[in-house]
Amino acid sequence: MAFSPRFLEDIKNRISLVEIIGRTVRLIKKGREFHGLCPFHQEKTPSFTVNEDKAFFHCFGCGEHGSIFDFIMKTRNLSFPEAVEQLANEANIEIPTTTPEELRKQKRSRGIHEVMELATIYYENILKSPLGEKANQYLKQRGIIDKSVKEFRLGFAPNNRNQLRIELSKKGISDTLMIDAGLLIQPENAGSPPYDRFRGRIIFPIGDKRGKIIAFGGRALGDGEPKYLNSPETPIFTKGHNLYSLDRASNSISKADKIIVVEGYTDVISLYQAGYKNCVAPLGTALTESQVRLLWRWTSEPILCFDGDTAGQRAAGRAATNILPHLKPEKSLSFVLLPEGEDPDNLIKTQGVNAIRSLINVAEPLSEILWRISKKGYRLETPEDRAGFDKRLREMALLIEDKTVQKYYLNSFKQRLWEEFARSKKPGQYYKKAGISLPIKNSTTSGTIDVNLIQQAILIITLINYPMLVEKIGEQLAATEFNSSELDKLRQEVLKTLASNPTLNHEELKAYLNKNGFLNLLGTLSSGQFLNHTSFAQPGGNIDLVHRGWGQTFRLFQRNQLLDEIKKVEKELAENPTREIFDLLIALKETIIKKEDAEFI
Repeated sequence: MAFSPRFLEDIKNRISLVEIIGRTVRLIKKGREFHGLCPFHQEKTPSFTVNEDKAFFHCFGCGEHGSIFDFIMKTRNLSFPEAVEQLANEANIEIPTTTPEELRKQKRSRGIHEVMELATIYYENILKSPLGEKANQYLKQRGIIDKSVKEFRLGFAPNNRNQLRIELSKKGISDTLMIDAGLLIQPENAGSPPYDRFRGRIIFPIGDKRGKIIAFGGRALGDGEPKYLNSPETPIFTKGHNLYSLDRASNSISKADKIIVVEGYTDVISLYQAGYKNCVAPLGTALTESQVRLLWRWTSEPILCFDGDTAGQRAAGRAATNILPHLKPEKSLSFVLLPEGEDPDNLIKTQGVNAIRSLINVAEPLSEILWRISKKGYRLETPEDRAGFDKRLREMALLIEDKTVQKYYLNSFKQRLWEEFARSKKPGQYYKKAGISLPIKNSTTSGTIDVNLIQQAILIITLINYPMLVEKIGEQLAATEFNSSELDKLRQEVLKTLASNPTLNHEELKAYLNKNGFLNLLGTLSSGQFLNHTSFAQPGGNIDLVHRGWGQTFRLFQRNQLLDEIKKVEKELAENPTREIFDLLIALKETIIKKEDAEFI
């Protein structure tokens, strides 16, 4: 059975060679390639390499070499048609039959490729002629230099309904073929002749990954609508499966291991002129799943650069949420959100290439964009707001189908929530942290136990001995700041560790903390001298009783904090009697009364 080159190329574009080989060979990334032990001969030192960009594998030990089809044939003992069938099924692509009709389709596709090249040459020549004078002026105003015009094969379609049709007809191209290529529009009135699709527009040729022209983008010169017009889908062009300038950017992408996705054609050209030759753009639509998979074939974390207007922000949000179901380990997106009202082209012109370079160098991860999207509309000042924010984050994370990635997103969001809530300080927190070593003694009265610090120690050692309680008490502890710098560092480390490793038991958690600088402090907190006075905090107890004991200690600690603050504010009011301080004192006293009325102690 014969398969068309386009069909085989489509399979290779939709399936990752690294993913297929990685199912049977443990691969390690080194630069642009992946290395592993060869599956075709015995070896102890890896000599087997996989190059995703070039879509081949090679073993320097035994010489085995080939494409994704060769690998499937050799490892599964299949014929070429059988290997193609398996991969087509995995890519969810229907296998074409080699009927006379299919052969006609292949011939038709070759004809469309030829006519698209002829049209490109025609548009290029018009741009160089007097008819292209205004278009050239516009390109110069946009800062597009002659070298780029030639490199990107820019052209111009004159504002004439039949100019292209007439010129290509002279070369023997039929109206039917030009319609099939998307160059002509056939009116609904069957008796009317077809006319040129692109008129009065600067032409941006769109190539496939080999550089063959498969479509055009046309930018209106003047106030014409729509501003941008793209080729319709044809037998050789599917919008959602291609990217503008990928053929031109591929070498630079391979060298930099980085790919930048911008919104428009001129953005690509401006960045290209500024030295960023690894830029591409979607084709007038939101970034599709197929386009993201294509990007992932080149790099594990493409950078999406969006304009700073409202539409750009919405586009970033759509891209972030749409990609969630398809995330996999080491496959994600990063984002650059430009200043309000800016696009890459304008930013380079007004502030220079360093302005955009600095933004690209600090591109934000996908998780940060999702956090920002979810937080919009929430002030996080009430339990209801926090619960709503928490729910929205969780719903987003659960869209991720890969369970490993999903787990890490849930843990990451949980940790960020705790940190966010911890920053929501209550008004009137005047005390400052004091570095106090345990055993905890009052710094002003020798030998007197500081009850406040004892309570802080109990709160944290209880969680260390019962890490499973983090689901119930983590948020409260995250929103609390200890006034012992040693204990507060321990509090932050415990919460951070449990957010990323929620299944740790108390022995594993202690071992980790001991290795990370808390050995002496944990020794004091875990000593019998300390725990004998706090029975519920000792390991091996009833979890419900432990939770109840922790809650009572936490409420006492909160009450003592409020009383300490009231004393400080009363002292400040005596020294500086202002309305603002008086109102603060009243608010603090009302807070403690409300808590006591609610059985605070």
